Amino acid sequence: MAGHILVHNTGEVATLNYGKTGDPLRGADMSDRDLLMMDNGTEILFSDGIVSKIESEGTLTSEWEGSGETQMIDARGMAIIPAFVDSHAHMVWAGDRSNEITMRAEGLDYSEISNLGGGIRKTVSQTRNATRDKLSELFVQRLRSAKALGTARIECKSGYGLDVSNEIQALEVMGISHPPISIDRTWLGAHDIPHGVSRQRYLEELIDGQLPLVCELKLAEYVDVFCEPGWFTKEETMQICEASSERGLNVRLHVDEFQDGGGLRLATDLGAVSADHVAKSSMADREYANENGTMQTFLPGTQYVLGNRLDLPLKECEERDFAFSMASDYNPNCPSLSIPFVGSLAVHRMGLNPLTALVSVTRNPGTTLSQNVEKHNGTIEIGRSCSILVLPSGNVESWVSSFGTMNDLQMIN
Repeated sequence: MAGHILVHNTGEVATLNYGKTGDPLRGADMSDRDLLMMDNGTEILFSDGIVSKIESEGTLTSEWEGSGETQMIDARGMAIIPAFVDSHAHMVWAGDRSNEITMRAEGLDYSEISNLGGGIRKTVSQTRNATRDKLSELFVQRLRSAKALGTARIECKSGYGLDVSNEIQALEVMGISHPPISIDRTWLGAHDIPHGVSRQRYLEELIDGQLPLVCELKLAEYVDVFCEPGWFTKEETMQICEASSERGLNVRLHVDEFQDGGGLRLATDLGAVSADHVAKSSMADREYANENGTMQTFLPGTQYVLGNRLDLPLKECEERDFAFSMASDYNPNCPSLSIPFVGSLAVHRMGLNPLTALVSVTRNPGTTLSQNVEKHNGTIEIGRSCSILVLPSGNVESWVSSFGTMNDLQMIN
């Protein structure tokens, strides 16, 4: 965005820029309006895409109005929040698994559906049969949908190719020029064991085949593994992650979704920036992760579509001053990119304060991604590129009031 844009006549403004913004907020700080909010009428000036000034009402308009160099945006008294950071999404795949809804209604669980030919392996087959052009088309459509729902930065995983050529293709599809929103790429070749391939053979392919190409072609910043009983063991996860770390990839992990397998502690020992799902992790392991800088990322939408109880320990983590985030987990089984829906589940079903929930889908996940000032990081702060949302209400709480949609939402920058 070139030139100057001045946003004025605002309602409540949640900047979330208290303290060192490269660090997550915890506990009471996540809902402290005095620390995280600014008064009605706050004015925000963007200069060549970077926030250059944040001032009280009238200060900037008197300086810039009528200059002819500035686009003036009247917020009409509506609230302003940072755009969302979705730090866990599976975006390159083809096919349809909606028939699994009936299977779950009949009492089958995730593992049973997978054993009957559904789940990840079904999507792998459908994705391999899709053309590169089709995958690119679907990817861009999904990015546009995410943006329409208020997301400005998204972490995108591979994982539905499960062989060298298809995993590389998925990561290349993500590397489009001028994407609608900012993208961070993760190699998830270890999403499942492909049909007809032995565990040992595929482990060798991951480390000796896929990984070297991913790094040589600079296709990803992160490695991820589905570390869960029935998928990849802790020992296999350690081998993949250690090999990846040696080549410069940061670690993100799927752990403890269905049972406490010690995945969160392993993620912490591996120096993971984020351990995701963590639905069944022990409180001792949550404390260990918090003390050692591994973010817990909860995925409420997944619990919802699987028909599980919405009892993720969000409130307890807040009360214990543990850092945590939330994300969409967009995938064929949970095809929703709506961060407002995620926030709604956390607020209306798990008791989070709306401001706490907002921090967990903006600033906190932003700390698990690169701190490049030219990328939105979930705050509104001077000196960096920031995307902001003008809400359809003067109240910040309205971001969770419309469930799966954001009516009349406006994204700036």
